[in-house]
Amino acid sequence: MPSIVAVSKIDFPFKVDQQEVKQGARVLFAPSFPQIDKILSAFDNTEIKTRNFCKPLNYYSTLHSFGEQNAEYIRISLEYSVKAIEECISSAQINKEEITDIIFISTTGLSTPSLDALIINEMKLNQNICRIPVFGLGCGGGVSGFSKANVLAKANPDAVVLLVTVELCSLTFLRNDYSKSNFIGASLFADGVAACIIAGDNHPTIKKNAITILSAQSKLYYDTLDVMGWEFLDNGFKVLFSQDIPTIIAKNILDDVSSFLEKYQLNLSDIKNFIFHPGGKKVLTAYEDALKADGDFLKNTREVMSEYGNMSSSTVLYVLERFISKGFTNGFGLMMAMGPGFSSEMVLLQMINTK
Repeated sequence: MPSIVAVSKIDFPFKVDQQEVKQGARVLFAPSFPQIDKILSAFDNTEIKTRNFCKPLNYYSTLHSFGEQNAEYIRISLEYSVKAIEECISSAQINKEEITDIIFISTTGLSTPSLDALIINEMKLNQNICRIPVFGLGCGGGVSGFSKANVLAKANPDAVVLLVTVELCSLTFLRNDYSKSNFIGASLFADGVAACIIAGDNHPTIKKNAITILSAQSKLYYDTLDVMGWEFLDNGFKVLFSQDIPTIIAKNILDDVSSFLEKYQLNLSDIKNFIFHPGGKKVLTAYEDALKADGDFLKNTREVMSEYGNMSSSTVLYVLERFISKGFTNGFGLMMAMGPGFSSEMVLLQMINTK
């Protein structure tokens, strides 16, 4: 089975306290929200303490064109992708020439050639690497990336797959959009860059933590296309999400998880490590109420959200990194995230600590 060899993440130099972001939002939104103090409570109800931002906070108070913000997206994505990849390669103790495939996941900016091409050129990786750039999966993209890496590594046991996720959500912020969705997005979303290396069975890398990918499942819920996504405007990406998201999760997640696990003769009680994308406070509550797993099973997910904010597809890699660095329970692991579509992504792991 394909193995997760190493994971790395980026802590941007502009991590900002949530209360500072709240005060910035007060200044920006007060002209359109007379009762601004009442709705600012949304910032306090997120359970987020700090946000991972790729730019200093005062950048967002200035009006920028879509062209300007997208140019920054490309520049910053390339710079920090290279940093994350170099750290991941070092941790995995492999040579960059061994990488056979690259999967690049992002939903917060545009680039053609795609960012994976820029990365290969910048790092002078193997020119024959199989490239899979993926756009549009939103928060579900990280887990979907593992699913795609699993397919590649199963098909080629000699594969060394590089998974990179970049989400610079803050660069999609529309300075003059006074809609409620933009306000809620301003209270929740942040920036993340992470990399992971997944190796096929034949790769000789000695793994300190043996985490193998067993299987994956995707699901698209019919007639929910307007629940989450972007509206593409002349001035950029306008965030769209519905208040129905926690309800949809509460209604479906237990059956979805149970039916997925039943295919492998497993029950929810067999899962020892829950590597979930947080979404937000209400989404976490929906997970907890529906699954009713033992203990504080979403502890690492909550801590990542509290320290970084919602970094869309990258967040689940930060959660995985925390499981690896802080320690996990030997046994099965379940990765899960929800995304536009409305959709769910799940990956089943076997996690054995061999230190």
